[in-house]
This record gives sequence, structure tokens and C-alpha cells, in this order.
Amino acid sequence: MKLLFKRVALFCTIFSATLLINIPAQATTTAGFPFFSSSKSDEGMPSLAPMLETAMPAVVSINVEGTQVSRQRVPEMFRNFFGGQGEQVQERPFRSLGSGVIIDAEKGYIVTNAHVVKNADEILVTLTDGREFIGKKLGEDEQSDIALLKIEPKDLVAMPLANSDTLRVGDFVIAIGNPFGLSQTVTSGIVSALGRTGINMGGYENFIQTDAAINRGNSGGALVNLKGELVGINAAIFSPGRDAGNVGIGFAIPSNMMKNLVDQISEFGEVRRGLLGIIGNDVDAGLAEAFNSDVNKGAFVAEVTPNSAASKAGIEAGDIITGINGKPLGSFAELRAKVASMGAGAELALNIIRQGESIEVDVVLGDAGATVKTAAEIHPAFAGATFENGTDIAGNRGVIVSEIEAGSPALRFGLRKDDVIIGVNRQRVNTIIELTERMENADGQVTAINVRRGESTLYLVIR
Repeated sequence: MKLLFKRVALFCTIFSATLLINIPAQATTTAGFPFFSSSKSDEGMPSLAPMLETAMPAVVSINVEGTQVSRQRVPEMFRNFFGGQGEQVQERPFRSLGSGVIIDAEKGYIVTNAHVVKNADEILVTLTDGREFIGKKLGEDEQSDIALLKIEPKDLVAMPLANSDTLRVGDFVIAIGNPFGLSQTVTSGIVSALGRTGINMGGYENFIQTDAAINRGNSGGALVNLKGELVGINAAIFSPGRDAGNVGIGFAIPSNMMKNLVDQISEFGEVRRGLLGIIGNDVDAGLAEAFNSDVNKGAFVAEVTPNSAASKAGIEAGDIITGINGKPLGSFAELRAKVASMGAGAELALNIIRQGESIEVDVVLGDAGATVKTAAEIHPAFAGATFENGTDIAGNRGVIVSEIEAGSPALRFGLRKDDVIIGVNRQRVNTIIELTERMENADGQVTAINVRRGESTLYLVIR
């Protein structure tokens, strides 16, 4: 027994000495806790309070009152009961809560999630000192879930922005918001992953994942580093059930992506999305081997759109894009999100593997607005609809009916908002350009339009 005790004591001594030896000098800070930096409370104990005292006044509570409009198609046999209308419209009032972050004190700019202020008739912004302001929505981008609000710029405190491209997995972060309608709440955690996609199918995603607790009402709030700088806008959580709360998997929109979008909204009142002009998918080990690449991550270029920014820059089908502006690229979805958040005319450098060799290509982005087209320009039967390139709920590319006018030829033809056109006369359609070409080349008296509506597929016939 004495011998066992001596061995245990010797092991503990060696283990303690090893811990002391292996701690890097630069990581040793206040009381030996690297995650507390140099902040101390009045009692000299490690604390995040000094940083939070300057950061929290920049986070606001947002109360929204609005009207939710729902549309339901009326079957032909029941239309006489609804005045002959083919669509029944219902309106109901709603209230919701969220959070926001002041990013410009002089202009009174507040950034939040688009879903927080969607369909808002009135937006009430409450500061930490109790002052209340009526917020005005300057613009939003639903696909990236970012909205820009403005309040009276009177004695406001703005939060400085961090360079989110420098974030690393394992960095400590703090989430600040108003969960469940409670006043400001702070939770802590780390960056669990970067470049997360597939959370909101069809949108532009490049999320920061964190285990800092995020719950309902945190949406639009701040994810900050230990310097009190904004690294992300809290946007979503992973939840195993409809009513389940935080399970340690939350998502935030990177501050760099947010700033690109907000700059466009503040200047133009809308997002003028950049366009690269490629179709592709993620790189995996098999694809990398087939194209003689040592890199198993990135964006594979399957097709380059003629006369696009990519075509003009010399990007070719078969290229593997591995980096953007000197930063590694994890997936095609990440490339898509970063490009989409940059404005038309933005310049970027892409790192490419071509036939086993590394090259760098400079690109000037085109204007994705050019892909948004009034459908009447393609065929008279589409008049009253607006088309844009996108994907269906399964992630398949196609032409989205983004808007449709009541009583229009397109509505009478059978198109509905959010329909995705995926084919013409059994020929696949991925983009507006392809739809235009298919319609121009359609022979005969009948043209069949293949449409995805939710989880259903149907054909609409032009005679």
C-alpha cells in the first residue's frame, strides 16, 4: 500500500510539472486562465465583466408588430363561393421578439436578421438604458437573413467589427441577446466550426458554429470575441424538436459577410449581389484524385457560363477552386455565399488547381441582378412573373418564380410564387439563360413546362 501511494504521488508530481512546462508563455494571462485575457473584477478575480460593460450597450431588443399574409389556392369547384377568385388571401396580426446590434452610432444603424423584421408594420427598438425608438427598415436580404434598421442617432454606442476571416475553431466567443423576451443575457462558448452550410436550404450560408447558448429571441444578437468586437450575427440553432431549446449548436453570420451586405443596403437600398458565373459542386477525395489534386476540399467547376465574370477571368470547367482572397475554401456552398455577399464589381483573387498545378486568377464579379428577369421577355404566357436563378427545396438548380402579380397571365397559366422551373419539353433547365434558350428552340404547338412546387412535380402546358 505504501509503495502504491508513493507511485501515485510521484505520478501526480510529474503530471503537474508537465502541465506547467507545456503552457506557452503567450497563453499565460490573468490567474493562468487564457480565456479571461487581462480583465479582472474589482476584487482582482478573472472576469469578462469589463469587456461586457462596453459591448452590451450596443445590443438592443427588437419588438415587432406586423401582419402575416397567407395565400391558399381555391379548387375550381369552390371558386363560386369565393367570388370567382382562384386564390384565398388571409391576414392575421402577429408579434415577435428579437435582438439587434448597433454598428454605426452616428447614423443610428442597427443590423438584425431579416426573419426578425419580416412583414413588420412597426418596429420598436429598446436600448439597455431603457430608451425606446421606432425603427425604420432600410433594406433586407432574405437569402442571407440580414436586415438593416435605422433609429434616431442620439447618444448611441456602436460595437466595433472584427475580421471574421481570422476566426479559428477553438476561439472563445460570447453571445449577447434577449432570449425568450428576457432582458439582455450573456452566454459563453467557443467557435465549434467554420463555413457551415445546409442549415437554410436555398439561401446563402457560411455560418460560424458555436456552443455558446443561443435560444429564441437571440436572433439578430451579437457574437463577440474577448475584445468585445463583433464576429457574427446570431441567426439560428439546431434543435431536435420544434419546442426544444439550445443543445449547444448555434449558428451566426460572419461579420465580414454581414458588412458586405449592409454596405450595399445602405448605399443602394438593396443588395446588388455579385456573380461569378459557374456551376459546380463540392470536392471530395474521389474527385480530387480524378483531377490530380492533393486538396480534398474546395469548389469544383463543372461549367462556366459564357460571357460571365469567370469566363472573362479565364476560369475553366474542371478547375478546383481552393481559396478566395488568400483564405482556404471548404466547399462550393461557401464560395457561393462569399461571392453572393460581395457587390457587383468587387475584385477577388481565386486560388485554383488546374491539371495538378496551382495558379491564381483575378476576377471582377458581374451583377447577379442581370439574372433577375421579367418573365414576359421570355414568353407572353409568363407575363406578370419575375424569374431568378436558384434552387428548389432539395437543392436542385432551376428558375425560381420570385414574384407574381395578381390576375396576371402567368397566374392564370398556373405559375405560383416560389415555383421552380426545372425543365422545358423534358430538357433540363438550370438557369434563366437555359430557360430562354429552351423556349426559343421549342418546336411545335405545345410546350410543356416542368415545375417543382414544394415536394411535388407538375407540368404546365403552353398551347
